[in-house]
Amino acid sequence: MFRLQGDAYVQTNTLTPEQYKVMNAIKNCRTSVLGGHVEQCDQCHAIHCAYNSCRNRHCPKCESFKAAQWLGARQAELLPIRYFHVVFTLPHELNNLVLYNKKILYNLLFESAWKTLNTLGRDPKRLHGEMGMLSILHTWGQNLSQHNHVHCIVPGGALRSTGKWSASKNYLFPEKVLSKLFRGIFITQLRHLYQQEALKLPDKFTETLFKKDFDALLNQLMQKDWVVYAKPPFTDSQSLLNYLGRYTHKIAISNHRILEVDEKSVTFQWRDYADDNKVKIMQLAPDEFMRRFLSHVVPTGFMRIRSFGFLANACKANKIAIIKKQLGDTSEKPKEKKDVKTLMLELTGKDITLCPICKIGQLKRAGEIPSKWGKTIVDTS
Repeated sequence: MFRLQGDAYVQTNTLTPEQYKVMNAIKNCRTSVLGGHVEQCDQCHAIHCAYNSCRNRHCPKCESFKAAQWLGARQAELLPIRYFHVVFTLPHELNNLVLYNKKILYNLLFESAWKTLNTLGRDPKRLHGEMGMLSILHTWGQNLSQHNHVHCIVPGGALRSTGKWSASKNYLFPEKVLSKLFRGIFITQLRHLYQQEALKLPDKFTETLFKKDFDALLNQLMQKDWVVYAKPPFTDSQSLLNYLGRYTHKIAISNHRILEVDEKSVTFQWRDYADDNKVKIMQLAPDEFMRRFLSHVVPTGFMRIRSFGFLANACKANKIAIIKKQLGDTSEKPKEKKDVKTLMLELTGKDITLCPICKIGQLKRAGEIPSKWGKTIVDTS
């Protein structure tokens, strides 16, 4: 769609630098523009051109390898305990404000989710210790609408100040308790941001009008039940890894859901969770499809996957070792890094070096294809 209608969309719509960069990256991904290399089968001698990926994290073609690398690193950190899955969702009444303040309010969503769990975890009547949390930001619903939420993977227990491991029971915390605490923490901090004049106002608001509407919005949100969903725990570590593999590097829509693209419309599948999880078909005009997709572009350098508590990067190696010792887990961290071929085979079940023609031979590099600029352009956004 970006190749068909992207140039026309840019002429009639205002894009942020990040959105423009994402659009161009996806347009050029795995084309001769980015260059590549020539491969030849060692059996049938067929020639195959492999063009370079854009490596942009919003690209539907480029996340599989990153997901495989990330997943391999997480496997060594797994504890022999149950893991819970908690989803914190912002009310849709905040969608417009979030679009104008992505970085600030996405950060606040992460911080509020962690503070909610950490507050309950440190309660002497509960776990009485430091919990861990691995969180993943998603900003979309199945139909590409705004649906800002964080998926949190939470180990079932906490590390006390004495160094003793405190295991949770069969459930983590009651959903109503999580919901009320999360709502209070987020709204308190949101009001503080407003008082500090840290929020950007939507274009249609003056300062006076916004204050009136903002106060009314907060009052409305305080009366509403916020959605915090505590899902059943994962049955085993493999179930957890399978989930992480699907969700950590997920983007707003994957290519396999797009059924048809032409100059007049984009047709795609979506799952309606409000209607018994039924799979439905949606058709959007090109401009609307691109608007929805690009609305989910996160700010440059923004970390969409974050760890907290005893899983925080600064301390997890030491604290995980302490917990594993108490649990009698003697498994060692894998020492060798897996190559691209092995990782992709494990993640997708496909051998990327297998000749697509004869299905027998292996593809061997036989030459280079220069990019449009004479070199490979790497996008690390």
